[in-house]
Parts: sequence; structure tokens; C-alpha cells
Amino acid sequence: MTVVSMSAKEFSRLDVLMDLEARRVTVRDACGLLRLKRRQVFRLLKGFRQHGAVCLVSKRRGQPGNNRLPASVRDLVMTIIKERYPDFGPTLATEKLRETHGCPVSRETVRKWMIEDGLWLDRRRRLPSVHQPRNRRERRGELIQIDGSKHWWFENRGPQCTLLAYIDDATSQLMHAAFVPSESTFDYLRETHEYVTAHGRPIAFYSDKHAIFRVSNTEAESGDGMTQFGRALHELNIDILCANTPAAKGRVERSFGTLQDRLVKEMRLAGISTIEAANAFLPGFLADHNRRFAKEPISPSDAHRPVPQDMVLEDIFAWNEERTITRNLTLQYDKVLFLLEPTELTRPLARQRVTVIDYPDGRLAIRHNGVDLPYRTYDKLRRVTHAAIVENKRLSEVLAYVAQRQQERDEQRSAKAPRRRGQGERHMFKTP
Repeated sequence: MTVVSMSAKEFSRLDVLMDLEARRVTVRDACGLLRLKRRQVFRLLKGFRQHGAVCLVSKRRGQPGNNRLPASVRDLVMTIIKERYPDFGPTLATEKLRETHGCPVSRETVRKWMIEDGLWLDRRRRLPSVHQPRNRRERRGELIQIDGSKHWWFENRGPQCTLLAYIDDATSQLMHAAFVPSESTFDYLRETHEYVTAHGRPIAFYSDKHAIFRVSNTEAESGDGMTQFGRALHELNIDILCANTPAAKGRVERSFGTLQDRLVKEMRLAGISTIEAANAFLPGFLADHNRRFAKEPISPSDAHRPVPQDMVLEDIFAWNEERTITRNLTLQYDKVLFLLEPTELTRPLARQRVTVIDYPDGRLAIRHNGVDLPYRTYDKLRRVTHAAIVENKRLSEVLAYVAQRQQERDEQRSAKAPRRRGQGERHMFKTP
């Protein structure tokens, strides 16, 4: 017995022809049901009488389409993808084939070929994602989502680093981005300074609950309840909002998924392996990224506000701490002792409060009532104990210093240590 597969349309035609053959319907009714002319109905009826239901099956079924690309083109495209873009998605792979190799194959064709060769997983086989809907802000600059992503951005060509990203909620536009060694307060102060200089003051920033953005200890008895980053935004009249969950700031979270795919591969193709080269590469990449993925805002007006002329952004986006000057005109900051030069300006400042301004580029100023005071460094406390509490802004430098000290101690370790006792002295004794 032969099994023949038929479509729903072919089955409906079979029912009408069987009724017509049994004279349950007229030829005119059959023409109306099949939506065919009388000549076509008699042609189908003749084939049905001679060959049965098989005559209704399309003769093109199972045959390659007339517009099908040659097998040689498929082999060439898949060879290029497997050699150079094995972990690319179909959309990005299609763009590279067109731009780099001059191969204008459609995205859906590449997607089908990659699924057939096991390089891409069909969406129907993936687990469904749950998205909580939230309307975008209406104006550009109303809400800027900020976050950092620690990742192997250079793969195995360079060190692991962090990408800081500033994304507009109304347009999904990457307003600013920068590669930094780690996610620290100084890095956010420096990059936010760059953002405000380029775009102006937004209404609010939207971040996670990192200690850079909010004070974690709600029961702290001292301080003003603000972090250094929060203090800088307060001076500029910019609000900082902290999300309870990563899903709440989904735009920046999803953008990191896209960047960890596209940006990593673009830098691989460009041969980039250092933070300096990556930061030089970012402006061109961001312009192309925004051209592809940015949305038009609901309102054409821009919510960014200009910076008042009396505000010095360089001082605002610096680490500011207050200290009390001793009677000897000294003060201590960051484990360093500073001596003020005894002048007519500094002598009356004993037991007075001054502000220490630590700039991200390493410069430091001691200021009182807007005037910079002359000073010199007396001594640096270079000893790092196991119980030392290290600020996040100095973590990288301290870890490097600790590693150097550990190496020196290991090289200078005494031979009397228990694990080395009896080693290195055996050559002094002669065997009897």
C-alpha cells in the first residue's frame, strides 16, 4: 500500500471530486467550491478517474525551488562562517558576509543554513523569556541607565576589564561608554564628568544598589548619607535612583548581552587587545550601534539641562573629604601625612576644617573657602596589615603593592623557617 501525503487544500479538492463523481453535486457547484473554471474541473476529474487521489498531489513537491542558490554558494558561505564567524548570530554573520566578503546572501537563508549545520539554535527550541512591560520615558535625557559589566572583552588577547555604559531610557541610545580596569568610584566620577560635558545634566540616573551609588549602612551615625558619587550628582541637581532587581533596568542589562556578542567580535576582527585601543575604537562603534538600534523618542524635546557657568565640573567630579588641621598645621588623608606651609594664610587655620580634593587623574588639592593651600608630603604609610580596610577607589593599587611585598618577603625568607629547616645545609656535612 502506497502512502501519499496531501495538503489541506488537496484534501478539500478530493472531497469535491468524490462528490462530483458520485453526482452528489453538479459541475457548476464544483466550480464554485473549487474556485476553478469548468475546463480545469473536468481536467482534475479526468485525472482522478485514471490515477485516483495521487493526481491531486503537486508534482513540484520535494523538488528544489527555481530560485534556490547553487550548492557551491552554500558551501562557500558556510566555509567562511565556520572558519571566521562560528559563534556569530545569523544577522551579524550576514552583515560581515556582505561588508567584508561581498557575498549578498539574505539573513533568513544564512539562518536556515546555520540551523541545518548546527551553528544556530531555532528560537522555538529555546526556553521562553519573561519580560515585564514598562513604558519608555518620553524625552531623551529624562532617565539614563548606568551600569558596569566585567567581562573578558578581549577574550584571551588581553586582561579582563569592565565596560561602563550610559543608556538613555527613552531611545535605547548608548550615550557614553568606556573601558576601565575595575568598577570604582573614581571611574564613575571621571566618565560621568565626560557624559555631562558632552550632553548636559540629565534628570536622573538609574543604577543598581552598588555601594558606589548608595550608602549600604542605613544605621551609620556619621556622614551625610551620601556617597561621593551621590554628592557630585546632588551638587549638579541630578537624582540617582536605585533599582531593586536587575530586571528593573533591563535596557542596560540587555544591551550588555548585545555588546558582549557584537563588540567582542568587532574588536577581535580589529585586533584590539588593550583598554586604550578599545576606548579609541568605541566612538565609531557606538555611532554605528546607535544608528542600528536606537529608537525615536515620543517627545522631540531634550531633557538635558546645561551646566551653570559658576560650576567647576572638575572639582565636583573629584573625591572630596573634610579634614581638621592640627595645631602643627598637619592633616592625614589616605594614609599620607600632609604638612601645610606656614604662611600668613595657613597659620590662622589651626583646628579649622578644610576640604581635601582628590582628582581621578592623581592630583590632590587642600582647599579652604575656595582657596588652595600650599602643602608638602611628610611621610607615606607604606605598611599594609592584614586587618587594613581598603577603600574601593584604591583597591587595585593596594593589591599590586601587596603582591610586590609578598614577592619580596618570599625572596628574603629566612632559612630558619620551619618549612626550610634542614635544606641548603646538607652540603656542609661529610658522610663518614
